[in-house]
Amino acid sequence: MPSLTLLLPLLAMLNFFQGATPAYKNLTPAQFSAALRQPGAVLLDVRRPDEFAGGHLPGAVNIDVTAPDFAQRVAALDKTKPTYVYCRSGARSANAAGQLTKSGFAHVSNLLGGVLDWPEKLVR
Repeated sequence: MPSLTLLLPLLAMLNFFQGATPAYKNLTPAQFSAALRQPGAVLLDVRRPDEFAGGHLPGAVNIDVTAPDFAQRVAALDKTKPTYVYCRSGARSANAAGQLTKSGFAHVSNLLGGVLDWPEKLVR
C-alpha cells in the first residue's frame, strides 16, 4: 500500500486540476438547441449590437460582453434560470459564461463554435 506521504501530493494535484474545469457547460449546437426548449431558459447573445442586428438566435437578449456595463446589465437577470450564452465563435461567450458563474448564476451553458457553427436559421 502506498504511503500517505506519496498520496497527499497526488491528491493535491488532482484537486488542482479539477479547479481548472469551467463551472459552466460547453454544449454542441445540437445539445444547445435541445436545451433551449426547456421552459424559463434565458438566451444571451454577448456579441456587439451590430453583430446581433446582422442575425441572432430567436428570443435572444443582447448584452455585449465587451461593454463596460456588462456585469451591471447581467446582474438584472434571474440567476436561478438556466442561461445559455453564445457569440460568433464561442470565445467571448466562454468568457461571459465564466463571469456569469463567478457572479452566482447557477446553470450556465456555452455554445461551442458560436453562430458560425449554428445550423438553424438566424433572425433579424
